[in-house]
Amino acid sequence: MRMLLKDGLVYDQGALVPMDLEVTQGVVTARGRSLSANGADRVISLDGLVVFPGFVDVHVHLREPGFSYKETIATGSRACARGGFTHVCAMPNLSPAPDSDEHLRLQEELIARDAVIGVTPYASITVGQRGEGELTDMAGLAGRVAGFSDDGRGVREEATMREAMRRCRDAGSLIAAHCEDVSLIPPGGAIHAGGYAREHGIPGIPSESEWRPIERDLRLARETGCPYHVCHVSCKESVALIRQAKAEGVDITCETGPHYLLLCQDDLQDLGRFKMNPPLRNADDRDALVEAVLDGTVDMLATDHAPHSAEEKAKGLRGSAMGVVGIETAFPLMYTYFVETGRMGLSRLIRLMAEAPRERFGFGGGLALGDRAELTAFDLRVKDKIDPADFLSLGHATPFEGWEVHARCRLTLVGETVAYEN
Repeated sequence: MRMLLKDGLVYDQGALVPMDLEVTQGVVTARGRSLSANGADRVISLDGLVVFPGFVDVHVHLREPGFSYKETIATGSRACARGGFTHVCAMPNLSPAPDSDEHLRLQEELIARDAVIGVTPYASITVGQRGEGELTDMAGLAGRVAGFSDDGRGVREEATMREAMRRCRDAGSLIAAHCEDVSLIPPGGAIHAGGYAREHGIPGIPSESEWRPIERDLRLARETGCPYHVCHVSCKESVALIRQAKAEGVDITCETGPHYLLLCQDDLQDLGRFKMNPPLRNADDRDALVEAVLDGTVDMLATDHAPHSAEEKAKGLRGSAMGVVGIETAFPLMYTYFVETGRMGLSRLIRLMAEAPRERFGFGGGLALGDRAELTAFDLRVKDKIDPADFLSLGHATPFEGWEVHARCRLTLVGETVAYEN
């Protein structure tokens, strides 16, 4: 099949270049002005839409198998495509957890059947994803997964994490760590241990519960040489530790989410759509994360897209489930509030959302000649308001409801598959 994308503004090394793109059998085979449509099976007129390499999110929750009332591979991958994402990594807090060949195969079969974009699972670090006890067969699973994570739970014992890092290193893979020491969190901990928590009598989650495990793991990463990735960084102390480890040459990357860059505890409302883990922290934490994103300490953006049912998110800050959705709003928010305002260059945003995650996790695809076509086209001339009723995801809980954004996805292409078109 030969497809021609006409009259787009194609992102090319930081510039937007008027260009046509030819995709043949799912591969980018020509780039240039006024490419001939003769013999094309399909011609798509982009009419000034901006074409980017498909975005990659290394931290999403697609909820299957086990929790399909929250999200499915089908609904979640379509939501990803609508957000401009062509590849995502699916977190392992599933039932059953992907901790063995048999359990991972269940997830792989659902992905093969229902996903409209590339989806690579994580396997769990521990059997049952319990954060302790027996380790999974890393050598046997490494070739089929993005890495190993017990996301949603921190690995409790230092000896367990040390051995996990050794096995992961030997398997040629990566640890993606959810860093949380629950022993430092009071019963019912729901939001950051700051002013809002004190004023409203809500048990708080201290920043130390995040940065202490990072401090431990960085020491172990130095010791073992295991590639190490920190999930959803939320506080200034974590940033400082990661910046220092990078200066020392530790093989470490990290991610943060748009909500940690655009919000803080001052924005909290007693609604489930403001409850996530880790929580929104202080304004100085937000500012430290913004600085870290701009100076390269934070390598990539990841949404931690975590859909729940409406009922699970309707119990305020105290009672709602942890997690918000973000896959359909990440680029529009970051473009509108960082690029358009001049706080970040477009090339830095594409580095964070497309290039760096591909490099770290070894995914191909993109816009270059010979690449498997993974691209997305956005209209940057629109003004929209974020309306969860329009989401393709089954989850609707977003702290950005009602925010104005100036970017709308019109097309996402993965190989020969039009994964999203509007």
